[in-house]
Amino acid sequence: MKLKNLFAAFAAGAMIFSLAGCSGNTSSESSSSAGESSSAPAAEDSSSAAEDSTAAAGGILKVGVKDAVIGFGYKDPLSGEYEGMEIELAKKIADSLGYDDVEFTTVTAATRTELLDSGDLDCVLATFTITEERKKSWDFSTPYYTDAVTVLVEKADGITDLSGLVGKKVGVSTGSTSAYAMVKAMSEKGLLGDYTLPETSADFDISSFNVEGTTFEQFGDYPAISNAMTAGTVDAFCVDKSILATYKSDDRDYITDTFSPQEYGVATKKDSPLSSKIDELIKGWLEDGTIDGLITEFGLN
Repeated sequence: MKLKNLFAAFAAGAMIFSLAGCSGNTSSESSSSAGESSSAPAAEDSSSAAEDSTAAAGGILKVGVKDAVIGFGYKDPLSGEYEGMEIELAKKIADSLGYDDVEFTTVTAATRTELLDSGDLDCVLATFTITEERKKSWDFSTPYYTDAVTVLVEKADGITDLSGLVGKKVGVSTGSTSAYAMVKAMSEKGLLGDYTLPETSADFDISSFNVEGTTFEQFGDYPAISNAMTAGTVDAFCVDKSILATYKSDDRDYITDTFSPQEYGVATKKDSPLSSKIDELIKGWLEDGTIDGLITEFGLN
């Protein structure tokens, strides 16, 4: 009886030892397998992230656009939807670079660079004129549209050219180069006496300019300038002709002078990885007629 019990105890001990050994092997294999499965996806994720580095966080391209320039960037007050050539270009850029979506933010001439510098925007398509001075601070694509500056006036005032603006107050957008362009054109025509024009728009002090009684008033957006002209607080509205087209009416007309060709480009932060990619896209769409098609579609010929 004692021998039988001893044998049973020995057998039980052997079984426990065997199970313990199996358990140890299983744990080791599981740990090894888990290590392989966790390291493989990590490598894939890293590779995928590198390939998709052009797409910003969240896969959304953040674009600054105008909301009151018909044909370029206009926000429908009823639907809240943006439309225009620059809106369509932004959508095409986002799609071509692999972004999931595009987010539009309304900008003005005064706010577009601040939002670009702060990182709130990835790029700006907002009738943004390329100048040598601006290229020092931001990157620009190849121009996708060329316009010229002119002046809109009330027909009843009888102003037909630049000479009629001597002694008048002209409305311009804050942060734009329109006032400098107009003063340069007037100066070249000898309409401003012995006034010496600064070499660049950056050196031009618009707020203190008062030559031959000609002055400027700055406004935050284009509708405000149009309203001021209607109210008679300014005599004229100076900006790119394609922008003025929105505010032209039966009672208003352009002066005969146009000046200072304006080339619009896509602006990005200086040395942004997006800069060269967007420039390549714009060049391609200029060559294959895509941009010409958009210009025609939105009546900007």
